[in-house]
Amino acid sequence: MIKQEKYQIGATSVFNIRNRNESRVADLIIGVLTEFPDYSPEILDIQDIYALTLNKLKPRYAQECSLVLNEPVTDEMIKSKLREAIRRIIKYPSH
Repeated sequence: MIKQEKYQIGATSVFNIRNRNESRVADLIIGVLTEFPDYSPEILDIQDIYALTLNKLKPRYAQECSLVLNEPVTDEMIKSKLREAIRRIIKYPSH
């Protein structure tokens, strides 16, 4: 469990400010992994793929109730970065 007090700045909580791409990458990762049928990722592999993909995308931070008027990061961009990350982890496994 994440301790919310770690995300306190004085009396202000920043706990609910998140990179919008986090949930989008998590939603798309399983579908892209099916494109690699001979690859069975372990837990650490999936975590590495997730982190590598997020590091390759422009962050999109938003507050809990933010109104998003446009989304410059498309699902296809995310899928492309996921494929790159998967290929890298296959080539250079962390275990």
